[in-house]
Amino acid sequence: MKKIISLLLVSLMLLLAFAGCADDQGTNTSDVSNTSSVDEKTKIRIAGMKGPTSIGLVGIMENDSNGTAKNDYEFAIKGAADEISPLLIKGELDIAAVPANLASVLYNRTHGKIKLLAVNNLGVLYIVTKGEEITSIADLKGKTILSTGKGTTPEYTLRSLLSKNGIDPDNDVTIEFKTEATEVVAQMAKSETAIAMLPQPYVTVASGKVQGLKVSLDLNEEWKKVNNGSSIVTGVIVARDEFIKNNPEAVKKFLEEFKASAEKVNSDVKASAQLVEKFGIFAAEVAEKAIPQCNITYIAGEDMKTPVNTYLGVLYEQNPQSVGGNLPKDDFFYIAE
Repeated sequence: MKKIISLLLVSLMLLLAFAGCADDQGTNTSDVSNTSSVDEKTKIRIAGMKGPTSIGLVGIMENDSNGTAKNDYEFAIKGAADEISPLLIKGELDIAAVPANLASVLYNRTHGKIKLLAVNNLGVLYIVTKGEEITSIADLKGKTILSTGKGTTPEYTLRSLLSKNGIDPDNDVTIEFKTEATEVVAQMAKSETAIAMLPQPYVTVASGKVQGLKVSLDLNEEWKKVNNGSSIVTGVIVARDEFIKNNPEAVKKFLEEFKASAEKVNSDVKASAQLVEKFGIFAAEVAEKAIPQCNITYIAGEDMKTPVNTYLGVLYEQNPQSVGGNLPKDDFFYIAE
């Protein structure tokens, strides 16, 4: 009888031990699962163009490459805005850095499904000259101006500035459009006298290739003179409305990271220029000289409404289709909580 009781006690102790192990394993599994869900990063597919609109993002790109970014980013650098637009519309991108007027076009085309998160670039257009003395917009009267961007914001920006300075852009000047900035640079190199409107960093490129080239006018400053101090809004960050609604915290983290990245680009130009080259945006040598003139910025929340609305309003006056046929409504702006 004693043997039977002893066996029963041993069996009971073994059962309790196994139960305890099972409880411990269950608890540990739960802890691991909770930790995993807390640490999991949101995947964000983001694109920008080769040029100033992507330069402010290099800090996030670097953080992503070394695993310290707050989100799991998948970056793509494209050669032109029209490579980005269809990807956004089809939902194959979540966030993109694009020209300001394109953001409005996409908002109208998608019936409000593209939202504006922040402004990332102010004016990057300059009047450069070779053998010509230009000290004001008024001095451009009767001149030939080489430029790129026919039918896009550079043309509308130039036409507006000319008009507001009393110059008829159709009769008082000749605007000679080229397909690429490199064509403008090449023509200036062959001419004894020339005037061109170029964006950064191509102004820096031209300065290294065209002997006697001079930066005569900063068009952002000229714009402020005739638009109550409001700046040209060159580039913005947009996102799909559906992505924002499903991932508000991830979007908030992105904006925090982008602000820090833009500030670092401006405060540590040399290191940032190396990252610009590392991520295939532009050569470091050019970037280091160009960044101070690229007006990399971070303007978000209520602060972005006035400069964006003012700029788009001027473009709308030049050509309503340049902003998609209608000026965007207030729901165009995403204000993070």
